[in-house]
Order: sequence, then structure tokens, then C-alpha cells
Amino acid sequence: MVNNRYRESEIMLERALKTIPLGSQTFSKSYTHFPFGVSPFFVTHGDGSYIWDVDRNKYVDFINGLASVSVGYNFHKVNDAVIEQIYKGVTFSLPTSIEADVAELLVELIPCAEKVRFAKNGTDVTSAAIRLSRAYTGKEHILVCGYHGWQDWYIGSTTRDLGVPESVKNLTHAFAYNDISSLNQYFEKYHNKVAAVIMEPISGVWPISGYLAEVKNITHKNNAVLIFDETVTGCRVSKGGAQELFNVTPDLATVGKGIANGFPLSAIVGKAKIMDMMEDIFFSGTFGGETVSLSAAKVVLNMVKKDGLVEHLNAIGEKIISGVRLIIDKTNLGNVVKIEGHPTFSYIDFLDTDGYSSSQIKTFFLQEVFRRGILTLGGHNISYSHSDTDVIKLLNVYDEVLQMISDSIENRTLQNLLLAEPPKPLFKVR
Repeated sequence: MVNNRYRESEIMLERALKTIPLGSQTFSKSYTHFPFGVSPFFVTHGDGSYIWDVDRNKYVDFINGLASVSVGYNFHKVNDAVIEQIYKGVTFSLPTSIEADVAELLVELIPCAEKVRFAKNGTDVTSAAIRLSRAYTGKEHILVCGYHGWQDWYIGSTTRDLGVPESVKNLTHAFAYNDISSLNQYFEKYHNKVAAVIMEPISGVWPISGYLAEVKNITHKNNAVLIFDETVTGCRVSKGGAQELFNVTPDLATVGKGIANGFPLSAIVGKAKIMDMMEDIFFSGTFGGETVSLSAAKVVLNMVKKDGLVEHLNAIGEKIISGVRLIIDKTNLGNVVKIEGHPTFSYIDFLDTDGYSSSQIKTFFLQEVFRRGILTLGGHNISYSHSDTDVIKLLNVYDEVLQMISDSIENRTLQNLLLAEPPKPLFKVR
């Protein structure tokens, strides 16, 4: 049955599914994450911290293009730079000076960055980092922690491994975050065969004291390359990313997501002695130097450098985390709802409780927050356009919805209030 609030979204989904698998280009933006019948599926436009769906419903957006929109939708400084560049040209037959401009900004901001290469997605540059590490060390095994994209070398280590050759799967091994023994066991098992350790320095929860430094120590002791996947954290949790925040400098790092405010751009950065091997391996793409995305990145990175972008993200995020914790205490949901992560990309974690699964509770949560004009999947990816007014609206909605969850669990009525089936999760990466 078509829900009147989301009528056009559901009609559009039916149309899209005829020509597009999942009806979306990205798993995390598809109906696999949004409960059918109570969710918007398609957007028309955005402005600042707001977006509008095809049914003309307005939302404060806390997904923000999966954290790729760091400044805000329709942001005039980015728009002006992009439009100016479009009139000059987008992709040329030779490099342009803007490649050096943005590379120099990244070298200035990120501790490990001595040289830079650009690509389009996080997967592009994490895969480049792996190839580079294998070439540099002459070894093949890779140790992973977190999410690193869709290429065979990584996705073969997850439950979403259909189509990946066994020979490739056998070279990648996932270790547990905040557990040094988990890392050590793989170095012992594959002695002198590990090319690299690649990890998200903040993998949902914070690293325990000394953990990242010990990872670096063990990795270098075993003559392997340490890669920080800072696709999310880069130029977000601090100007220089998590490596600056925790004062642990890796050999290589990857950045993406918000460095160009939603324009497709990623980068691999790192020590010159390793990066120089880019001249020997093959990492090359027609659109790596595409000038529109680089123009957007130049604006964003200068805002990181001079305009307090990171400080604003942190300040807004701190208010959300402290406010949500107060609401959790107030509603007595401490055993059911938790808030984790960093202020700039925190998320709510729902736990199973007596009689109800976490997926049922989360589905009800989404059903109700969407209806009240908040777009989130439980996370809070902050942009420069988010304001105190947005925080107040979010917390007011959460106050109402979490109280409903508390009451319905206590009264055993949550199932009766659910208007949609919980989506089936793809796989848990963090």
C-alpha cells in the first residue's frame, strides 16, 4: 500500500527498480536501509542543512551524503568556485595547476602527507594504498580493521564476498579493534608475509589509550606499512584528521568524503619514499585531475585551514551527544539505546531487549523521526551549515520519540505501533 506521505517516493522506487539494481547507486542510500512504507527514498534538492524529498517533505539532514557534505548543500562559496571552473573547463588533455594547489593544502594539513594522488572514491585510494604497500614491501598479506570499500582485496574478508576468488580472500585478514592480541596473532601466523595494516583509526568507538601507537609499533616491527583509512575522519575530527588528533602518524593515509563537499574526490597521501613508487605501479584514471571537484576541495580545505570548519563540526556534535545522553537517562533507555562515535559523526546504537529486537526498535525510531522532519539512519554527520536551531529540533524530536520507545517497550505495544518491516542488514562493518 502506498503511504500518502511518501507516495511519490514509492512510485519513483518502483520505476527505478525496473532499470537500476536496488533502485540506487549506493547500498547505504537504498531501500535496504530505509524501511519501506515509512521512509523517503528520493530527494529533489538541498539547501544548507536541509533537504526536500520528492513528496515535498522537508528534513534537517544528518546523513549529509554519507558524510560527504561537510560544508552544506548549495553553499555559495563552493558554488561560485565550481561555476567559475565549469566555464573554464572540467577535464583537459594535460594536468592543471589546481591539482598542485589542492595537493599542497593536503600536505600542509595532514601529518603523514608528503606527496598526494587523487581519485574519485574511497575504494579507489584504499585499493591504491594496498597495491603500493605490496609493491613497497614485496609481501602480499593484508590485515584490515573497519570498512575499506568494495574491491575484492577487502570485501572478500566480509560476509558480502560473493564473486571474490578464494585466492584473493586468503590474503586478507580482519583483526579486532582495540585488541592488540588480535593483531599480533596474524603477524605471528603470517610471519614476514604481511605487507600492510589498514585500519580506520576511529572504528565506531574511540581507541583505548596507547592503542594506535602500539599498532604502529607492531606494524613497523614486522616491516609492514601502516595505512590509516581516514575517508571519514580526514580533515573532519581535526584539521589533520585522526592521526593529528591522536598524535600517531601512519605511513600512508586515504581521505575522501567531505573534502570536496559532495563532489567526487578522494586522495591517497603519505611518505614520499613510498608514494614515489606510484611511478612504478599502475594507478591512473582519466578523471583523477577533474577540475570541478578539485575547485570545490580547494574551498573546503581552505575553510578547514582558516575558517573554523572543524571546530564548528565538533561544537555542534558535542551538543548533540550530550543532549542525547540526557534524553537516554531521562527515558531510562540506557540498556537499549547508546550513542557512540566522534562528535563530528556520532551514531545511536540500538540493542536487543526483552521481547524486541534492535532492528524492530530502530525501525520504529526511523519511522517516527522521518515523520517529524529529521533525516538520519541513527547517525549524525555534521556539516558547517548545521546550527543550534537544528540541534534543538533534533533533540526535541528525539525526546518525543525515545519516550515513545520507552513507553512501548514497558507496555509491550511496540509491535503494534510498527508500520513497516525492519530492513534486512547487509553486513556489519564496525
